[in-house]
Amino acid sequence: MKEQRLQAIRDIIGAETIRSQDDLLRSLAGKGFEITQATLSRDIKQLKVTREYDANNQYVYTLPAPASGTAETSTGAASLKVEFSGNLAVIKTRPGYAMGIASDIDRSAPREIVGTIAGDDTILVIPREGYSREQVAAVLAQYTQLKIKQ
Repeated sequence: MKEQRLQAIRDIIGAETIRSQDDLLRSLAGKGFEITQATLSRDIKQLKVTREYDANNQYVYTLPAPASGTAETSTGAASLKVEFSGNLAVIKTRPGYAMGIASDIDRSAPREIVGTIAGDDTILVIPREGYSREQVAAVLAQYTQLKIKQ
């Protein structure tokens, strides 16, 4: 039952805009999960759900990227496309995923990447000078399972 509930939470956060625990409790109840706020808080902590700003500058709940470093979630690939323009890389994601993925890239601070700028569904990746597209693409492959257009 707990694993089903945790999967339901992953599915809801991946598919809906969830701004509060009350929103999440209502969505869970709609799926047949009647739980307390305390149980939900423990589940959120276990899943390592975070709150990040969306494009409207409001908080939304987001799921972390898996420990393997890929951008795969329970609802499908969060990262849809990576393309280069010169040495700059642009990652197109599902709506709401860009900030989380960019944060993961910035937090791990690979030597090939100076930094990122993220919107709601797009990330600009700024590589450090002296690294080739291939080297940057190899680093970005840690955050996405998709083929990179070069």
